[in-house]
Amino acid sequence: MTEPAATLLQVDHLTMRFGGITAISDLSFTAKRGDITAIIGPNGAGKTTVFNCLTGFYQPTVGRLELTHQNGKRFLLERMPDFRIARDAHVVRTFQNIRLFAGMSVLENLVVAQHIALTRASGYAVAGLLHLPVYRKAERRAVEQARYWLDKMGLTASADQLAGSLPYGFQRRLEIARAMCAGPVLLCLDEPAAGLNTRETDELSGLLLDIRKEHGLSILLIEHDMALVMEISDHVVVLDHGACICHGPPAKVRADPAVISAYLGTPEDEAIALTRGSR
Repeated sequence: MTEPAATLLQVDHLTMRFGGITAISDLSFTAKRGDITAIIGPNGAGKTTVFNCLTGFYQPTVGRLELTHQNGKRFLLERMPDFRIARDAHVVRTFQNIRLFAGMSVLENLVVAQHIALTRASGYAVAGLLHLPVYRKAERRAVEQARYWLDKMGLTASADQLAGSLPYGFQRRLEIARAMCAGPVLLCLDEPAAGLNTRETDELSGLLLDIRKEHGLSILLIEHDMALVMEISDHVVVLDHGACICHGPPAKVRADPAVISAYLGTPEDEAIALTRGSR
């Protein structure tokens, strides 16, 4: 009998207030190790605010955000500055609006993402300036890692192009590749399918499932494309006005009357959104 997946992320009573406005209200959920957990809801429901609290952009008003690595080491994210959440807890995110280094090449974007390992290998500049063997070895590893993800994302032919010159769909892939080069334990994707056409979204779906399978990666996903969410997610959390109105496996969520009313519209609208004809 297969053992249930261990909890990677435990969110307890998360509340985020901005003055008199409550963006997140007493939110609790768990994300299991190796699962794809989706957070959905209408615009303004508080989805990105949850990401901002998890990654240190905001300090929650109330709440406990506990991440547990496979070795048992625990991190209370609400007490950590953003750079330590990325460096020590290995929570890495992408953004709804693409934030690549547009003036750097595609390959350089992926090498820069490994700056923490390179900085440590350089002895905080000394070994790098002297180009000592320990730094050269780390530099080779960084380039190898970058080339691995270029190949995985189908971007090898674009390695020397400026990131800002890539087609939009390729930029989305590059952003995920850059996040993977940072060695995430939890990868937080903020609307990765935004702006993609149906074919590109289907390719993204397969790519995320492959990454999860091959690397055992845990993914936390914000997404408006309901077909994508229902196809790849293990667990779905539905927000409305900052509060959780439903959570569970996709089949439960898609049938919940509160979800249909608040987010998916009428049952007929839901059927259109979830099938999209070509799926």
